[in-house]
Amino acid sequence: MEVDGQHGGAPAFDVEAYAANYSGHAKIDRLLFAANKSADTPLELEALKLAADALKQTENTQRYVEVMERIGGRAGDKYALDTDWVERVERLAAQKQDKLENELNVYKSNLIKESIRMGHNELGDFFYSRGDLQNAFKHYMRTRDYCTTGRHIVHMCLQVVKCSIELGNYIHLSNYVQKAEATPEGQADPSVMSKLACASGLYCLEQGRYKAAALKFTEATSELGTSFSDVIAPQDVAIYGALCGMAALSRAELSGRLLNNVAFRELLELVPEVREALHDFYASNYTSCLSQLENLRLQLSLDPHLHDHVQPLYQAVRNKALTQYTAPFAALDLNAMAAFFSTSVSGLEKELAGLISSQQIKARIDSHAKVLYARKPDQRSGTYQQAMLAGEEYLRNTRALLVRASLMQHDLIQKPTGGGGGGGGGSGGPDRPDRGEGPPGRHGRHRGERRGDRDRGGGAGPSEERGGFMGSMWGKLGAASRFGDRD
Repeated sequence: MEVDGQHGGAPAFDVEAYAANYSGHAKIDRLLFAANKSADTPLELEALKLAADALKQTENTQRYVEVMERIGGRAGDKYALDTDWVERVERLAAQKQDKLENELNVYKSNLIKESIRMGHNELGDFFYSRGDLQNAFKHYMRTRDYCTTGRHIVHMCLQVVKCSIELGNYIHLSNYVQKAEATPEGQADPSVMSKLACASGLYCLEQGRYKAAALKFTEATSELGTSFSDVIAPQDVAIYGALCGMAALSRAELSGRLLNNVAFRELLELVPEVREALHDFYASNYTSCLSQLENLRLQLSLDPHLHDHVQPLYQAVRNKALTQYTAPFAALDLNAMAAFFSTSVSGLEKELAGLISSQQIKARIDSHAKVLYARKPDQRSGTYQQAMLAGEEYLRNTRALLVRASLMQHDLIQKPTGGGGGGGGGSGGPDRPDRGEGPPGRHGRHRGERRGDRDRGGGAGPSEERGGFMGSMWGKLGAASRFGDRD
């Protein structure tokens, strides 16, 4: 059934066709979310009726009662509260829970790992069908200690991921996605890898990391099919991937990861409006692209995963379109640009001013003449700056070479002593020679010889050698500095 949009110009929204893409909890959650977002409109009642029909196919009596109370008799006798059904399901559920718990206790007493794992799985499935996500999550987590094969690990991770998404517990989601991706059995199954890529994409989307989300969603393939429809539909993967890609990926990445990606193109075929918008964006036909995205705004605002990100994503796409449109021009008439983007000149000026202040566009606006001038870099100044930097680097290297050459000329370098194999100058050990009898010191002579030279008064003393070295070194450094000053 098509229901008129919330706003006068909004297109009709077929809530029944929308709900048909999902199954299980995802179908009910999305219908109730749509009802919450469209309160006091015909869409609310239609979504509640479809949710009530879906809940009667489950064992979630608590949620069924809540939905029927919200309908409040507005849909006629057909949608009156069925107390007989509620009591019957409650009675059968209590019996089933007792049976499953008794069986699990028997399995634990027998210490059979596979039976214990199956017992926890069955209890997890039972609580999940009843809508008790916390207990379901707890039992799925307990199967971790009893997994004996890679397939058991993958199944456990997928169940934990499904509960984590519904609970909004994205920390556990990330951990168990990585655990499943590291399993060889998971890597060998394209369907499992597509499910894990979608879960990772939702995690990145929730954090506002649109580029990472786009790259994750593009890893999904048509192998996903309807096997994950109780969490996300293939149409959602195409919408999320394309919208995040337009907002955050470069043109090269758009071409390689979306448009020329055969696997993702198959998903895009499921949503022709998004496919056309993506092609228009890549072809720089921004007017058509933004118009088609605006027609999808109502549907996307009713998406529980995307509703908080619709405005930031749309703004990012528009900013990117403005940036790419202005890039080739040295001067641009704002009147023509405003007509192209279907906006007013004053509104366009504000948008461009924001982009200029955020350094996304390098330009300046002539508000009087209504012209946008590109700000070209000063190549002459840039060349001079590079030459000055190269000269300073040359001087630093030259000074370092002169210092090294002077050190080597005056033999002020540390040489290894014979037989030790290590650098000299350390504290002596058991093999250290006695004073006056050891190997030559740093000036190449024995200490006894140096002492004898001083006694005889012949030759220059150590202080004179150091003085000559320092004078020579500073003279060369001064010459290098004067050379640099003249440059």
